Amino acid sequence: MNRTQALSVADLDLGSPDGPVLSFRPAPGGPPAVAGDVYALVRLRGRPAATVLGHVPEGGDAAEVLAALARPRLAHHDDVPRQPEAPEAVPPRTTVVVATRERADQLARALDSLLDQDHPDHELLVVDNAPTTRETEELVTRKYADRVRYVREDTPGLAVAHNTGLAHARGEIVAFTDDDVVADPHWLTALTAPFAADPRLGCVTGLILPARLRTPAQILLESHGGFAKGFAPRLYDPLRPPADEPLFPFTAGSFGSGANMAFRARALEAVGGFDPATGTGTAARGGDDLYAFVAVLSAGFRLRYTADALVWHHHRETWQDLRNQAYGYGAGLTAYLTATLVRRPSLLPALLARLPRGLVYAKNMTAHREAADARSADDHAAPDDHAAPGEHGVPTHPWPRSLSRLERRGMIYGPIGYAKARLRMRGAR
Repeated sequence: MNRTQALSVADLDLGSPDGPVLSFRPAPGGPPAVAGDVYALVRLRGRPAATVLGHVPEGGDAAEVLAALARPRLAHHDDVPRQPEAPEAVPPRTTVVVATRERADQLARALDSLLDQDHPDHELLVVDNAPTTRETEELVTRKYADRVRYVREDTPGLAVAHNTGLAHARGEIVAFTDDDVVADPHWLTALTAPFAADPRLGCVTGLILPARLRTPAQILLESHGGFAKGFAPRLYDPLRPPADEPLFPFTAGSFGSGANMAFRARALEAVGGFDPATGTGTAARGGDDLYAFVAVLSAGFRLRYTADALVWHHHRETWQDLRNQAYGYGAGLTAYLTATLVRRPSLLPALLARLPRGLVYAKNMTAHREAADARSADDHAAPDDHAAPGEHGVPTHPWPRSLSRLERRGMIYGPIGYAKARLRMRGAR
């Protein structure tokens, strides 16, 4: 399969694992998948079930080629959802918070998708974080007047912006997503309906798939797992720790990602919200979502992951973007752990007990891995042409040595970055 060309991204819906094609279309806003390499979401009667990667020959029927690849996988894959997780309850009133900074074009695309949700009772709130122009304010107040609320937050940092959104939210549930996503029309209903059925539920996260795979950097990020957490539903209960996750609850990265998460407002408020010294826009570089997941679980609430709640994410396009992300992932991981111990010192014994395994886990997750069919990128080059999107949790995806080193350097820096962010916040006060 030739990886020198961009991959098309498509959305394929089947009537059953061995049934007919119900629909086939490009990812939102993307070009039609006609010929060449295609990465496709496979749905079963509308429900996300798997992804496949295939080559469509010139003149071939793309839908049938991909369906033929998907059917044996759907028939034998344990992660494929066979039946609905539970009858979908009426979702509670929800506030959707989108924090943004100087990306009005992307924000407009995200808001258009959020205004097209089938959720019966929700509001949209944009938090303009440390703006340098009035572009975002003008977009929201003019194009989306009376449909989207606008709030300005001058202190930089994603966690600060999210806390501002929480403070202004009117919903029982507060959902968070980013300005670089396109939300599936059923996203918000699928993300928030579980709260109505489970009073102990504090957080729900959902599936994030790539909207475009046009550049080697985008392809390599998705090959490394991207933001997806698979298709199997999971329920994390602090009273019944999962046997297959001995580091629970400190493997927060397996719970979900900040571009697709919702919290019961009272649960998030009970733990003090997001730590304002974490997240993009601070010296900590990230970790705000991971901190919130662990804080809510540590307070006794449950966390659910559902692939039914889908957003399409526009990955950054350049090699330098990917380098920045790799460093930020490492920094955010140890920054959130530092924040957890600073704000919840009672968790220190549990963390120390898991430390040896945690170090092995971190080493494996950041390890350099060559592609199965070729040498991966060297220390100075962009990612090679053989990187292809893989499955979440599969430790054979390619990951260049240079990115592995950056992740590990970020992990060393994370506690320092968190300390710097806290000092800056104290100085600002």
